[in-house]
Amino acid sequence: MKKRHLLSSIALGSAAALAMGGCASSAEAETLENGDRKDLTIAVFNGWDEGIAASELWKALLEKQGYSVELEYADPAPVYSGLTSGDYDVTLDTWLPITHADYIDEYGDELVDLGAWNEDAKLTIAVNEDAPVDTLAELAANAEAFGNRLIGIEPGSGLSRVTIENVIPTYGLEDMEYLTSSTPAMLSELTAATEAGENIAVTLWRPHWAYDAFPIKDLEDPEGTLGDAEGIHAFGGAGFEEDFPTLAGWLKDFSMNSELLYSLENAMFNENDSADHGPVVEEWISENQEWADSLTE
Repeated sequence: MKKRHLLSSIALGSAAALAMGGCASSAEAETLENGDRKDLTIAVFNGWDEGIAASELWKALLEKQGYSVELEYADPAPVYSGLTSGDYDVTLDTWLPITHADYIDEYGDELVDLGAWNEDAKLTIAVNEDAPVDTLAELAANAEAFGNRLIGIEPGSGLSRVTIENVIPTYGLEDMEYLTSSTPAMLSELTAATEAGENIAVTLWRPHWAYDAFPIKDLEDPEGTLGDAEGIHAFGGAGFEEDFPTLAGWLKDFSMNSELLYSLENAMFNENDSADHGPVVEEWISENQEWADSLTE
């Protein structure tokens, strides 16, 4: 993780340290012709594929513009803390008004909201499409059909919080074992159950490539415990607009509908086995060149 350290007064006492400090300042101050700082660190939430996709997309676009872009992965809490301390410059995967509201309540005064780039985000509980239930209200009575298990994602995620605080008590799911670990672990469980033809219930969200990859359906939520559709926002640190005036404008204008996002996610995570997303994203950009070019015009 990149950190901006201040040289101590003791270190400043040596000529060598002064020279090093001068070099560091010059490197940090390096700017592009459009007025933006060259070095950019994008914080990416672990396991949140729409954020990974958007971050890889912008990394590819910005590097063609001369930026030096680093993606750093972390859970939401350290991401928002890191935005306020300058460890990160921007994150592209803040869900509002529900999922990440606690973090914005805590850190929002030191952040800048660059707007929502997708308005179709939705938290869900999904099951295999031939499962014997269609709504969350039916799940408790049929818990044994699912091995009395509900498979979650990262325990610190907003989805886990909403599941624990809203979904489980509202629908009487306390007797089901709620298992949290990671998004990849949840998807592994989903894959295994699908291949075995077994019932499974998982916490999920839209947009996500899993809806194209697996025969699954969302359980209806008659009590509205998972909330309405949300917006996916880009958030920068307090000084982001000053450090990146051009990029800030691009991100404020950034819009990506769910069909395009599904397409990119599918290319990266469903149709590709490589952990190197760069070539896949480059190919996807070439297939959507006119739209991609419009993001930085």
